[in-house]
Amino acid sequence: MPHAPSVNSNKLLVVVTSLPNMESASTIARALVEAQLAACVQITEGISSIYRWEGKVCEEQEVLLSAKTVAHRWDEICIFIKDSHPYDLPEILAFSPEQYDQQYGEWVQAEVNSKA
Repeated sequence: MPHAPSVNSNKLLVVVTSLPNMESASTIARALVEAQLAACVQITEGISSIYRWEGKVCEEQEVLLSAKTVAHRWDEICIFIKDSHPYDLPEILAFSPEQYDQQYGEWVQAEVNSKA
């Protein structure tokens, strides 16, 4: 039986989701940081999204949320976003940067791994 490759649990992740407005984005962003699921969350207004939903092409203005965390918090942050999100099917994507400043990476790890 093939063995799954090991994952560096402290590997940085940038978790992205889109929300309908600044209020919902700010609420989720603050909660992620307070729960120590993310070290930092950036919010970008003015995203135009075009997508198909239930057979209809839709176009909406959204807010993009980008949370900085580590790989071993993926399941928790994903569940948290799903439970807190106003959409029936929220976009939740994670990207691992290949390179990043070592001090920044250590800060992110310290923030999401501490038990404050």
